[in-house]
Amino acid sequence: MTQRINYFQQSPSLVKKFVELNELLKESAIEQSIRDLVSIRASQLNGCGFCLDMHVKEARIHGERELRIHHVVVWRESTLFAPRERAALAWTEVLTKLPEHGVPDDIYEGVRAQFSEKELSDLTFDVMSINAWNRANVAFRPVPGSFDKAFGLDKANLG
Repeated sequence: MTQRINYFQQSPSLVKKFVELNELLKESAIEQSIRDLVSIRASQLNGCGFCLDMHVKEARIHGERELRIHHVVVWRESTLFAPRERAALAWTEVLTKLPEHGVPDDIYEGVRAQFSEKELSDLTFDVMSINAWNRANVAFRPVPGSFDKAFGLDKANLG
């Protein structure tokens, strides 16, 4: 599969603003480890190879354990995730694959039990952001790993 267009080159001012949003999200109330899990899970659900490759490498650079990365896809069955992480993963899934009748109360209540209002708002923006990146990258098919050096992902040593 080859890349279709380079949207970074075609829409540089829009990409710049979107990257700025992502920089702001790094300062959010959500810890980096949860942000990594959210990015991996949404990318899995959306079938975004480019983003999945990127976020697995970022998670490793941030110190995430390899086995936990492998278990993200089966997080419900895994014993490796804390209740807060499970709530974030459930929120990611429901917002990535929106049910016909919206977010069920039990999922909302479960995530609210783990996150403050500010944290939940920030988490929602994290989920929104990765889903938007997934959609652009699924549409235009950048080659997974093709920006590793530019993004510093070669430091993950997963080559």
